[in-house]
Amino acid sequence: MTTEQKPRGVRKTQVGRVTKTAMQKTVTVAVDRLVQDPLYKKTVRKTSKFLAHDEENRCKVGDRVVIVETRPLSARKRWRISEILSRAT
Repeated sequence: MTTEQKPRGVRKTQVGRVTKTAMQKTVTVAVDRLVQDPLYKKTVRKTSKFLAHDEENRCKVGDRVVIVETRPLSARKRWRISEILSRAT
């Protein structure tokens, strides 16, 4: 009997901006998406906020980051910082 590991599923990634860094090892990331109104066909910007794990506290407010889905780390934290695309000026 061989112990083969199942391949890990594809993890979701999203790009957003850091809006809050008040917590230790945690940042709040706002992700914008464009949605078309079903009746009036106008494009509307919707914003979702996610709590993301930042192990070394590298992120600052205004940074553009990539977050990746992970196992639950706390009651509301299910994402972690994958990379920092650009720093805040």
